[in-house]
Amino acid sequence: MSTRVKRIALLVLAVALLAGSGQVQKNLNRERAQLGLTHMSVLENAPPLLAFTTVALGGFRGLISNYLWIRSNDLQLDDKFFEAAQLANWITDLEPHFAQVWAFEAWNMAFNISVKFKDFSDRWRWVDQGIQLLRDRALRYNPDSPLLYQQLAWLYQFKMGQNLDDANLYYKQEWAKEMAPFFGPNGTNFETLVHPQTAEETNNAITLREKFKIDPVFGQKVNTEYGPLDWRLPEAHAIYWAALGLEKAAESHGNVSSNDLPQLRRAIYQSMQQAFRHGRCIADPFSGGYAFGPNLDLIPKVNDSYQREYAEEPNAGQRDSIQRARRNFLADAVYFLYDHNRLADAASWYRYLGKEFPDKSLLDNDPKSFPRNLSLDEYAVGRVQQDLGDTSQERTTADVQGLLAQSYIALASGQDDRYADFQRLAAKVYEVYQSKTKGTGVRIELVSLPELNKSVLKVLLDPQQGLPYAMRAVIRTQLRMPAESNAPLTTSGSTNEPTPAASVPTNAPPQ
Repeated sequence: MSTRVKRIALLVLAVALLAGSGQVQKNLNRERAQLGLTHMSVLENAPPLLAFTTVALGGFRGLISNYLWIRSNDLQLDDKFFEAAQLANWITDLEPHFAQVWAFEAWNMAFNISVKFKDFSDRWRWVDQGIQLLRDRALRYNPDSPLLYQQLAWLYQFKMGQNLDDANLYYKQEWAKEMAPFFGPNGTNFETLVHPQTAEETNNAITLREKFKIDPVFGQKVNTEYGPLDWRLPEAHAIYWAALGLEKAAESHGNVSSNDLPQLRRAIYQSMQQAFRHGRCIADPFSGGYAFGPNLDLIPKVNDSYQREYAEEPNAGQRDSIQRARRNFLADAVYFLYDHNRLADAASWYRYLGKEFPDKSLLDNDPKSFPRNLSLDEYAVGRVQQDLGDTSQERTTADVQGLLAQSYIALASGQDDRYADFQRLAAKVYEVYQSKTKGTGVRIELVSLPELNKSVLKVLLDPQQGLPYAMRAVIRTQLRMPAESNAPLTTSGSTNEPTPAASVPTNAPPQ
């Protein structure tokens, strides 16, 4: 056989082998993707040089990501946040299965970069971007990573739920507006999401799944176990993602770090406690936004979550911390129930508190304020005085006036029950103070409660410096006062003065 023929034969063989290896490589890539073994993703919007070197260097992707990380940090220090964010996207594309990279970048956006902006709407965009990075991209590549579920839950819990950022109320408002179309006016609508009957309901369920990655079926399960939760608020979503992380960990048959599960459980019971304190969404008819109040229906579930976490916590020191947190929660629960005029429930939980923690003082200024030494009324009034100030005549006057002012603001917002609660608590604080100072001299006694009430109304209904006109009009209507005129509100003889028989709504408690 001539040399020429041999060369042609070898060339044909080489082409055949290359074609065959290409087909085998396609099958290998497909199987690697199906088995979750692929650790490479396509860079989007990257410069051609970076895209080329990424493919060419292959195993040196880590070196490239290290360089980009350093460069991203330099850009952030120079306040070039958008360029730094683009590099962060490339870094996560280079290391898509390295969970710590996603966690850091999301936390950096939500906590570090966001606070560099003064405008709350700018801050919210960075917080939302951090959430989307974890929810939409990180979990797509790492669906079984407890760290990512915990970090996502913490963004809802700490950044949005707590008051660590002075824009936290803005975050809550924006999130509530996004979630309201799905969960309705009470924030707990799951029936139409799980079993949609109309085209609109079907579209809502699809959007919730595809855009916000929330499975209505699992959400309903979480709401049943830990709720009722208001899903317009971030705490419900913190609990959702932490609970989903625990379920994924259970499906992995224990193939998770021993530190992962306590962190996820902690996100749940801490978010439960936050939801108890401000987990009720109240529509504000004047601003079109929302106010936030306590969700008292959660008290039994929050107590259960503390007890469950205590039983599952292996560290003795952490168990002591859980018990202290539980005791503080129960003390708050009693006070909140009392404050909202749920006296029977308050008395029941007060007895439970005394049984569980009989030798722990309830008031900071009284080391002997054990439950057995204080009546429920004494404890509640003591809490008000502790929270608002001391028992001096000046301070108590200010406390009572503050409670009365809150009552009228609640009345103007349509919260008649809350109005009655504040009125009753103001009267109780006044009564307890007067009983303690009776016979000790006029010098430290308070002026009469009707006069204090009248002075508060005078300030609130002042046309120049008082509440907005719409709120003043509601208060006047509710108290059956004459419509506002040009004459100022006075404490005697004015036609604008409330008549004694009609100074409070019919559902108010006795004064």
